[in-house]
Amino acid sequence: MPSILNPLEVMEQIEIKAGSVAADFGSGSGYFALELAKRVGERGKVYAVDVLPTALESVRSLAKMRGFLNVETRWANLEKTSTLDSASCDFVLAANVFFQVDAKFWPAIIKEATKVLKTGGQALFIDWKKDSPLGPPKDQRVTEDKIKSLVSEQLKFVKKLDIGESHWGLLFTK
Repeated sequence: MPSILNPLEVMEQIEIKAGSVAADFGSGSGYFALELAKRVGERGKVYAVDVLPTALESVRSLAKMRGFLNVETRWANLEKTSTLDSASCDFVLAANVFFQVDAKFWPAIIKEATKVLKTGGQALFIDWKKDSPLGPPKDQRVTEDKIKSLVSEQLKFVKKLDIGESHWGLLFTK
């Protein structure tokens, strides 16, 4: 089955340098974490952060199978913490996270992403478009304008990415 959200196409639109430290908030089974691991290289590091232990086990297995020794999994409830240190990451990604949590927790997730970013680091937020016929129930989705408004209180907007017909993507810098 073809992918609706292609990590390779997304990563080609941003600059992630070899040796960087990246965090994949809500990593799931490693969809983006493994693509990030390729980009940061063996001197870099990727934290795959998720609340589901089974998802993290999948990331660990896939990373090991593909020879990525630079991926570390972290169990965390992003509504509270990522378990990552302040200013420890050059890049934070949160893809398809907001529709899964209550809107009252969106600011907490954004604050956590901001906290773990180094000065000059970037955050990319991706989620389902309101009008996409695919995806979760429309009442669970957030608009890019809402997230842009919330994030812009803490980070500087860089650009909108072309994520495809079903998703929006917004890149920010600290």
